[in-house]
Parts: sequence; C-alpha cells; structure tokens
Amino acid sequence: MIQRLWMYMLVVGAASLALTALLYAGQFSPDTAATRSVDRLFGDAQGPDVPGEDELRKQQEEVEWASSFNQSDWDRLRDITPPYGWYGMPYEAVRSALALLSSVSSSTLFDRRTSPECVTCAVVGNGGILRGSKQGSAIDAHHYVFRLNGAITKGFEEDVGSKTSFYGFTTNSMKNSLRAYRKDGFTQTPQSQELKYIFIPAELRDYVMLKAAIQRSSVPSGEDKGDRPTEYFGTKPSVEKFRILHPDFITYVVKRFLKSRQLKSEFRHLYIPSTGALMLFTALHTCDQVSAYGFITRNYDDFSDHYFDSQWRPLQFFANHDLMMEARIWEILHLRGVLKLYRRR
Repeated sequence: MIQRLWMYMLVVGAASLALTALLYAGQFSPDTAATRSVDRLFGDAQGPDVPGEDELRKQQEEVEWASSFNQSDWDRLRDITPPYGWYGMPYEAVRSALALLSSVSSSTLFDRRTSPECVTCAVVGNGGILRGSKQGSAIDAHHYVFRLNGAITKGFEEDVGSKTSFYGFTTNSMKNSLRAYRKDGFTQTPQSQELKYIFIPAELRDYVMLKAAIQRSSVPSGEDKGDRPTEYFGTKPSVEKFRILHPDFITYVVKRFLKSRQLKSEFRHLYIPSTGALMLFTALHTCDQVSAYGFITRNYDDFSDHYFDSQWRPLQFFANHDLMMEARIWEILHLRGVLKLYRRR
C-alpha cells in the first residue's frame, strides 16, 4: 500500500518538479543565468499569485539584516502573518532586533571570497534512518554542516558526525526540543566557536530572543520572559554568530517549491515548512553541492522517529507541516541529481 502511494505521489509531482530541478542544474546560486530563466518559467507555470521576477530576485536573499529593513518592506509585510510577514508584531520590536545585525557578514551565511570554489554542505535531519548508518565521516567531510532542533551528536558521532556549522530553529522548536529530548541527551543547543545560529522568524518571540541574545541580556517580555540566551548560545556570543531568515525567502520557498495542499485546508493558518525543509532550501540556495541526511524517505516506516530514540516510536505527523509532500520533493530532487539524499538502500 505504501509503495503504491509513493508511486502515485511521484507521478503527480513529477511534471511541476521537473522545472524545479532545472533551477539547480548547475551551481546553486540565485544569480546564475539558469536560475533567472527558470524563475520566468515558474512565474508562468505557477499563476498570478507568484511575485514578479524582480521581487523574486530579492526573495532569494536568504537572511534579513539591518540594511534589509525599511519602511516600504514594513508596509508590505506588516499585514502578512508570520513566518511570511510581520502581522501582529510591533514595528519597533522588529526594527530594533534587525538593527543589531549591522555587519555586512550578517547578510550572508558565509563569505564566498574565502570559501572553496565548490562549497559542499550537508543538512542533517534527526530521522531514525541515521541510527546505525555509519555516515558520520561522510557528513563531517562537507565544508559546512547544517543541523536543527534536537541535534544530538554526542554518542552518535559514528552515524551523524560531530561537526556543526549552522544550527537552524525557531525559538519554539529549540525550547521544545530541549524539553522533549533531554532524557535522550539533548541538554543544550550546539555550541562552538565557529558555529552560527539561524533563526526562523515564526513569531514575535524569535525577534525578541534574537535581540536579547545579541545584547547578552535576559529576555525582557513575552512568552520567554526571564530566559537567559547565554544558556542557549554560549556565554559570549558575538553578533556575527546570528542570522535570521527573511520572510520573503520563506514565501519564495513555499510558493515555488512547497506549495502544500494544506494551504487550502482548514489548517492553512498553521502551515509552515518543516525546519529541516527550510534549512535544506537555504543550503540549496547557498552551497554548490548539497547532501541531505536524516530526512523522510519512502521507507520511513522501517525506522524510529529519531536516530536518538531510546525506544522505537513511529514517525509523528503534525497539522502544521506537510512531511509527505516534502518527502516527495526530496526523492525527485535526488533522482534528478539536484541533491544527494541518504536513503539507506
């Protein structure tokens, strides 16, 4: 039954995703001629709700920082719900947080001028497919390694590696992971001198936490009032360690690649791509070669939910994500050579 379901999903998605694959036929840079031409193709294919090419050029800027915030953007995004905009957020809360990201380094994930000509990235999810996989060395061999949420490495180095270059999260997913997976060994978020943190702006608390982290102060208000960010990000985190995804980039990813049917369901107000999906598309738009480990695959029911589970548990599905759609996309992008998906065959 599951095999037939997967075949159906692959057939349904193949036509539209064939264009998606072309976007990454060469270097995964938003400035290539291939990207510009395929943007036009997607604009024609997706319909009038997709922004024009000039706006999409801007939407492919993955992160927001001081110079990316202005009055016109505020006017455009203030009535759009997070993570696609700033609806319900005070102007000053957003402005003051982004104003702290004033260094040019805050506008990119890494400096291309000092990076290898062909940058390789591994994005490591937490799927049970990695337990016993012995992929640790292969993961750590990449120039950059992205991890997310309950990213436990201690005790699992042989399977998942130990290197972490970027840690992606929402404040909610980070704190939930610390609570839910503490018994499994996730007692603190990844911390190292070279590591950078990527906030996903799912709600106001992400901007509030970001500001407090940069200022090394307690969270002054909101759901996380009294939290000490130094417990999450180390005692002396510099501003250069922090990034936050741009709402326009998340909109771009959803409209072009992750346009779930849930957007037309009763749960449309809840829908957001998974943290892993957003980190994977961030890597695809930044790195030259991308490998995905620990993501959902067609044989997901052969494995526990997480590689660090002490007892086997089935994969959990939630109304705010569309994991099956994401799984179909990873499969097709792998088959077309866009990324390398670890499938444990």
